Amino acid sequence: MPTTNPNQLDAEALYATLLADVQAGLAGVADVAIVGIHSGGAWIAERLAADLGLSDRCGVLDVSFYRDDYAKKGLPAEVKPTNITFDVAAANILLVDDVLYTGRTTRAAINELFDYGRPARIMLAALVDRGERQLPVAADFVAAHVTVQKGQALVLKRADDGQFTLTIDHA
Repeated sequence: MPTTNPNQLDAEALYATLLADVQAGLAGVADVAIVGIHSGGAWIAERLAADLGLSDRCGVLDVSFYRDDYAKKGLPAEVKPTNITFDVAAANILLVDDVLYTGRTTRAAINELFDYGRPARIMLAALVDRGERQLPVAADFVAAHVTVQKGQALVLKRADDGQFTLTIDHA
């Protein structure tokens, strides 16, 4: 898949691409639920759920306590509650993150999901895949692949009107 220049990312156009891919990929799939990873993934998941008519089957995970670097980094300042109000057992879960990078956040999210039950299937959607995986994790749906310099991070932001933007920050 071609790599996009990170300085030319249009988050709204990427969201439209992701929505179309997810809509096509979930056609005919039963018992679908969407779970977003706090915070950017949760924003995307909420919007996907609304656009797909699945708002009553949308949840949010904060993987802070499930990260493998928790003992080293400590607890982040903004821990948000996990909120899953539907039955995870036997559901087809679309796990959503804003930026797929090392795979460690995805691993933590899967671990936490299993605390709520055993899903029939977990599919992964990401707005952007920046590569450099440390774990064997791949997204089923991704809007763009980008490469950013070491020491930089892609950050999804959501405006008050719900519009998304992606910026490059120095980590």
